[in-house]
Amino acid sequence: MQDIRIWDNVDYERFHNEIIPLNQPAIIRSTVSDWPTVKAAKKSPETVVEYLKPFDKNRVIPALVGPPEINGRFFYDDDLKKLNFERAKVTVSVGLERLIAIKDKPKPHAIALQAIPLAQILPGYKDHHQQPLLDSSIEPTMWVGNRAIVAPHYDIHDNLACVVAGKRTFTLFPPEQINNLYPGPSLNTPAGVPISMVDIKNPDFKRYPKYKHALKAGFQATLEPGDAVYIPALWWHGVESLETFNILVNYWWGGNGNSQVSPNDSLLHSMMSIANLDPAKRKAWQQFFNYYVFKNMDDPSDHLPADLMDITTQLSPAQEADVLRFLSDQLD
Repeated sequence: MQDIRIWDNVDYERFHNEIIPLNQPAIIRSTVSDWPTVKAAKKSPETVVEYLKPFDKNRVIPALVGPPEINGRFFYDDDLKKLNFERAKVTVSVGLERLIAIKDKPKPHAIALQAIPLAQILPGYKDHHQQPLLDSSIEPTMWVGNRAIVAPHYDIHDNLACVVAGKRTFTLFPPEQINNLYPGPSLNTPAGVPISMVDIKNPDFKRYPKYKHALKAGFQATLEPGDAVYIPALWWHGVESLETFNILVNYWWGGNGNSQVSPNDSLLHSMMSIANLDPAKRKAWQQFFNYYVFKNMDDPSDHLPADLMDITTQLSPAQEADVLRFLSDQLD
């Protein structure tokens, strides 16, 4: 396992001109150390909870609740048909108060308030917590919980994750390690996308032997409050929350280019339409994808007029709308 590269004194220009183009994970120290929530969290969990509650408009958010026996590992039951936790709905204030109430118990229930859209749930928070590395139009999302282990999974967008309270260890793998990470089911998932079946705390190398190769290619780092980690799109990342009370704020952006079509939707469509064809047909379609999509042959537009409006070159807004309607009709 390699260390994630650490960057200091990073501003907006350096982040966009030096870090993002590398398409590698990066630790950016003390990015949000001046945030009021970070300062409050360094005093005590109770202090940061009291700071956050006035922002709460009492709207209901999803929460994951697992029994003490799962040891904070939100995962599947043994048969992969059910999850080892329950889903609940609470307000932020209720969730925060519950976490404070159980933080000193030796074997508490695992609780995670996930993907809280701050603009809707805690309006006003963003005004007091500016993100210096991103455009102000990118909205923040908050994650709150006690000790937990989130299995390696991927995001379809670039991700900047900022630790506000507690410490978190991030374990990252490049996209090409997918074959060594043993992805689970694609539909019923704890995180909305496939997760690695390997327990990163106690890997079973007999059952998942190729995970040893993933470890050699992987990266790891532990972040303190105020630190941030940049995770490029499609990099697998597992996260361990190390303390009895933890908060993270993250930002997602990019991933779809200028298209309204999600690459992940295209992947699911291709899995249904191509993955089970006979090998010769799959190989033939692979050539078409290599040519039109991945463009690792000749550029498919080189021999066409530069001003031609076509899906191979560039689409007008009206053409894009027509293609989207056509695809929608085919799926009906």
